[in-house]
Amino acid sequence: MASQDWFDKDFYQVLGVSKDASNADIKKAYRKLARKFHPDQNPGDAAAEAKFKEISEAHSVLSDAEERKEYDAIRAMGSGARFTAPGGAGGAGGFEDVFGTMFGGPGGRTRYTYQQGGDYDDLLGGLFGGGRFGQPSGGYRGFGGPTRGRDVAASTTLDFITATKGDQITLQTADGRPITVRIPAGVADGQKIKLRGKGHPSPDGGEAGDLILTVNVRKHPVFERDGLNLRVTVPVTFAEAALGATIQVPTLGGDPVKLKVAPGTPSGRVLRVKGRGVETSKGTGDLLAVVQVAVPSHLSKDAAEKLRAFISELPDENPRDDLITRAKG
Repeated sequence: MASQDWFDKDFYQVLGVSKDASNADIKKAYRKLARKFHPDQNPGDAAAEAKFKEISEAHSVLSDAEERKEYDAIRAMGSGARFTAPGGAGGAGGFEDVFGTMFGGPGGRTRYTYQQGGDYDDLLGGLFGGGRFGQPSGGYRGFGGPTRGRDVAASTTLDFITATKGDQITLQTADGRPITVRIPAGVADGQKIKLRGKGHPSPDGGEAGDLILTVNVRKHPVFERDGLNLRVTVPVTFAEAALGATIQVPTLGGDPVKLKVAPGTPSGRVLRVKGRGVETSKGTGDLLAVVQVAVPSHLSKDAAEKLRAFISELPDENPRDDLITRAKG
């Protein structure tokens, strides 16, 4: 905004305050107007955006003690003045006349020349300590707009299925406000979700802060996460592991699936069911069934005798021999 506006515009009138208004009064008036005309509250409204820029500039000048002092002095001295380049139609009574007595004697004896490629803002900026005179920086599009609200940290605990499948839940803030949150499928324990604009409101009409939600996931009694895969331990009998079998394996939130166990399958072998893991926008995992051979805790006398007879038919070998050899290095 050109420095001419420091003569033409009444910043006190823009904010609706008196010339002797306190800083608190100026801040209060600005906040009220900023909330009303902020572009986020008036999308696509050019008039509201222009008004917001106007009140932002007025607040930036009047809230700064030094700039307010300069502004008051210039307004008191140069009301109605117009800038004209030397030799222009304005002649006497232009820029040099207004500032002549202020910077070097009566009648504009000290002369300043308007250079092509610059403007009076550049010249006045040099006179008053650098920068573009009367033009604050920062904030909304360079006009010192409202401050952003503070972020809020929160946490929630989800059951395993909700975290895996995704769902929409409702949370309540510390001040009692309900917030609807969309939980994405596959959210992991300890993961953070950012909810834009759900934090503290701005103190002066600006953008609200964000809510940073940390998700805690309860353990499932059967399944556990392994990236996008789901892992489940499946017990099989000695006979099933030795002779082979077709068994049922549970799935998360669905019907069991049938899985073939090959003859001679040992404990710890992982059997994979494609596409029955965690389904997300980035991909789908598998169901990993970990075989665990179940040993009967009680045998009848007859069963024990038959098992000894069975063992006597097996090759005379120790399955731990290789382990002991490798351990010795």
